[in-house]
Amino acid sequence: MITPHPAAARRVMLVDDHPMWIDALSEDLSAEGFDVVAVAHDGAECLRRARATRPDVLVMDLKIPEPDGATCTQILTTDFPALGVLVISASGEREDVLRAAKAGARGYLVKSASRAELVDGVRRTAEGDAVFTPGLAGLVLGEFRRMATRSEQAGVHTGPRLTGREIEVLRRVAQGMAYREIAEELVVSHRTVQNHVQNVLRKLQLHNRVELTLYALENGVIRPGENQGDSADR
Repeated sequence: MITPHPAAARRVMLVDDHPMWIDALSEDLSAEGFDVVAVAHDGAECLRRARATRPDVLVMDLKIPEPDGATCTQILTTDFPALGVLVISASGEREDVLRAAKAGARGYLVKSASRAELVDGVRRTAEGDAVFTPGLAGLVLGEFRRMATRSEQAGVHTGPRLTGREIEVLRRVAQGMAYREIAEELVVSHRTVQNHVQNVLRKLQLHNRVELTLYALENGVIRPGENQGDSADR
């Protein structure tokens, strides 16, 4: 049995047009201490119930009746920047993964993942980690590297708004390190890392770790190729 971190025992909403899959995942999450506050089977229901219940984590399927999962993700992460969206989809296609990431999803797992991997993915999303099925993290960061080559900026242009410690945390987030790894390396608490990340998001007017990574690449906080590849999968 997986024992979730206390900070991760949060309110979860499930969105999928297959009721049996929702029922199974809901049972698994409830058994691990999560509070499943709502479910939805299409986009309109998703938007309405998410706004009414304000979950901490939204587990989203992409292929739902319109508006689809990526569109709902973009709308809800814009309205509620603290919302963590974890896409769990049958598709591992590049276009689907990148569309979800660019819409604001914090992670992407395929439905063929094990029960333990799915539950752990929800837990890590609640903790603020980026969660990807092995191989997909490298795909997403590779796309960000491609986008970053359009910019020929030199050096670190973070501006005076970020402190030295915030830049240290930003660099490690962009490298794909989990919050617990950053905390251990910097010898601070997990909560301190979370607070630094939230401060950076607020100062830069960004919404999630994916956008932080893109910002770090575009502004020279890390260099293309410096990230840890699939380390976000750990």
